[in-house]
Amino acid sequence: MHYDSENRTLPHNPLKALVAPRPIGWISAMNKQGHVNLSPYSYFNAVATGPDMVMFSSFGRKDAMTFAEEGGEFVCNFATYGLREAMNATSAPLARGDSEFVAAGLTPVPSRKVRPPRVAESPAALECRWLQTVPLTPLDGSEASHFLVIGQVVSIYVDDAFVKDGRVDTGAMHPLLRGGYFDYFSVTDEARFELKRPPGAGQ
Repeated sequence: MHYDSENRTLPHNPLKALVAPRPIGWISAMNKQGHVNLSPYSYFNAVATGPDMVMFSSFGRKDAMTFAEEGGEFVCNFATYGLREAMNATSAPLARGDSEFVAAGLTPVPSRKVRPPRVAESPAALECRWLQTVPLTPLDGSEASHFLVIGQVVSIYVDDAFVKDGRVDTGAMHPLLRGGYFDYFSVTDEARFELKRPPGAGQ
């Protein structure tokens, strides 16, 4: 079976089901007027270390992206299985000025080095300064409808309960991950295993 834009041999595009499960960037951002937006993005990941950088991709110029550009900062809050309903609630289209924090029953608390607040209920957060937004222009040269937002991590918050022997216990936080269609996944400690790289490949 082959699927592409010309041979639609499935009723739904399988891309999101195959590039999965994906971490969720639960982005809080603030514009110059102090308005805050909180939105989940399943096109999200780390892209560099030393300096640490992350990215999220927005379909259209939505508030999280425009606020990050205008305010120059954003926060990636860690989405967990226990916060799945609240995370989902923050994806609802609210009227301008209405708070996703209030609508989802979440608590904004001050970040350490950036103006946008983090989600108090989340066990971890990456505080970021906006670096650039890259329009994702398709092969046909048509106007970009997706935009890649890149930020540099300037501070990391982790709940002490999830730090053991100097390492973050990711599985204990039960991260929430996005699949295709309406599918989500979660990870637990029991699912974790270690693999050491071959000699010379770096650790």
